[in-house]
Amino acid sequence: MHKLKNSFIIFLTLMLGFVVSCKDLDELNINPNGVDPAIADLNFLLPTIQTNVGQTVYNIGFGTFSGIMQHTQQTGWFSGYNNYDWTTLSHSWNSYYSILMNNDEYFTKSVEQNNEFHEGVARIMRAYVFGLITDIWGDAPYKDALKAEQGSDHFMPAFDPQQDIYHGILADLDTANTLLSKTAGEYRNIVAKQDVVYKGDVAKWQKFANSLALRYYMRLQAKEPAFAEEGIKRIAGDPARYPLIRVAGDDANISYPGTSKATSNPLNTVYDVDPAGAYMRVKMGKTMVDIMKDYDDPRLGVWANKIAVPLKLVSGTNIDQVNSNGEREVSQDVVTKFENDFGMKVDFDPEYAGVTISHPYVQIFNMNNANASQGTVNPYASHLNDRYTKTADPLVLMRLISAAEVNLILAEAAYRGWIAGEPADYYAEGVRESFRAWGVDAQFSDYIENAPYDGLESIIEQKWIAHWTTAQEAWFDWRRTGLPALETGPAAVRTVLPVRWYYHTTDEINKNRANAEAAIERLEATPYQGTDQSKNSAWSKMWLLQGTGKPW
Repeated sequence: MHKLKNSFIIFLTLMLGFVVSCKDLDELNINPNGVDPAIADLNFLLPTIQTNVGQTVYNIGFGTFSGIMQHTQQTGWFSGYNNYDWTTLSHSWNSYYSILMNNDEYFTKSVEQNNEFHEGVARIMRAYVFGLITDIWGDAPYKDALKAEQGSDHFMPAFDPQQDIYHGILADLDTANTLLSKTAGEYRNIVAKQDVVYKGDVAKWQKFANSLALRYYMRLQAKEPAFAEEGIKRIAGDPARYPLIRVAGDDANISYPGTSKATSNPLNTVYDVDPAGAYMRVKMGKTMVDIMKDYDDPRLGVWANKIAVPLKLVSGTNIDQVNSNGEREVSQDVVTKFENDFGMKVDFDPEYAGVTISHPYVQIFNMNNANASQGTVNPYASHLNDRYTKTADPLVLMRLISAAEVNLILAEAAYRGWIAGEPADYYAEGVRESFRAWGVDAQFSDYIENAPYDGLESIIEQKWIAHWTTAQEAWFDWRRTGLPALETGPAAVRTVLPVRWYYHTTDEINKNRANAEAAIERLEATPYQGTDQSKNSAWSKMWLLQGTGKPW
């Protein structure tokens, strides 16, 4: 865990001074009152890029994708979060390209000044953000993107095929591995305090590059299996040349300093005191809680609070009261009426209860009567752990990639026969490193007996759990494998989970119509598009999924 509060504060100060932004991909804005990026030291750009990437990952991974993957559900203003009620105005990639424009300035400076460390880091960040864009939307501007400052000829870049973007990402990461393969003393102009991920540790950045490459080779498992196998076999088979993140101490994390609203965990209740604020609307999801309870998973207590007022079923009729132990006693007739009226089962677990998935009456889960109009307070359900109410906490981090993920990727590769070693061993190491990352590693031995290796389903299930707060990665795994076998709820706008975000009408279509429409035409329509008027649907299949039979 890398708690670099001073660096984060420096980043925020500098951010007010200069920002390079490519809004709508058609213009370059430079703050006339700030430091000119053309003369700014490239070290000042680094924390800006890193923290913007970190905040993006945290916001989507603990936001919309957490709802899709049923880690959490919202009980107020929840239609987009729980039910995928999106439109072509729901999500834009503008902020992603703004990060890439800053990174492009950083990359250009690193090359001009022959700073190999910075060039390697810039390539990793570029791969990371372009990876998110193509993972989420599909085809997107790539080769001709980030050139708006060169003139109007570059205002409407082509949407590159998704396959080309993935291969470009992997080429960038291979180059980064080479750039970062020297001994630390061979690099210059590294300012450790400006690196809020690894504090200038070149060896850890090299591990990041190869671990990210491993992620993207496995991303292609169903679409280009031979290519994916070759890449994973090459990396996993040569740890001296391609070191990987195998222990939690090497995880790529960024801390929240928590010294101001802008530098704090966005769910905190210190700066957001609204009783209907972000924290109060998020509850644990039933799918996640039930599986973790089955395994007696100690991470559940790290992520969730116990129920404030447990429900207790008692004999008799017309009973609904709180007893001297703080339990809410209810009789079966009261329970039956609620379940029949609202089509929702009551959960009598005395410690943890996850909210029913995609349900129209989610705000009154477990007979909630505390604030039924929006359901922001529910003493009969599991709220997030109190650590998420704080501005900062040692475990509330922007998590970019982890040893848990890497080991579980290797477990899947071994399961498929792509690499040497027992999949069960890699699997156990993946679970162990997740436990270590969340401070419960002392309980690993007991847990692994409850959740032993049992083929691909167990690997993907453990990745799904370990991707708490990075649920976008669980979504990407689900799309290519169909695992875990998640089902939608009664309020979901389709009968299956979505597989992409819509291209945004204003930001991505209207300002680059010909190229956007060509990309839309390359999507594959499916029977689940419903009322969507074109193939620009959250239920259309991008290249990555076409012909794979996955996830549905």
